[in-house]
This record gives sequence, structure tokens and C-alpha cells, in this order.
Amino acid sequence: MDSTEVATMLNMSRSWIYKEASKLGLKGYKLGRGRNAKVLYKKTEVFKWLEQQKIH
Repeated sequence: MDSTEVATMLNMSRSWIYKEASKLGLKGYKLGRGRNAKVLYKKTEVFKWLEQQKIH
């Protein structure tokens, strides 16, 4: 999944995904270099991370 898909799924902005998600434990995979680099996320890891955010 790319950053836009993750942001849509989580109902957050793309900038939030770039700035805050990694601080909260959602790790992406950077492909490429510089300004044209893409950050991709494994769907299973996004769902696993989301499950961990559940309030008990």
C-alpha cells in the first residue's frame, strides 16, 4: 500500500502518515532516493499495527 492508501484507510492526512506513523510504530519501506522516493507499507503490517492501537 502506498501512503495515500494508508492515509485514506486510517482517515488521516498523508503528511500525518509521513511524520507521525513511524513514531507510533507503523514502519514503511522506502523505495528510491531523494524527492522521488516512495514509501510503501505491507497491508498485513498496517492491519497488525491498527489492531495494536485498540483500546482495551
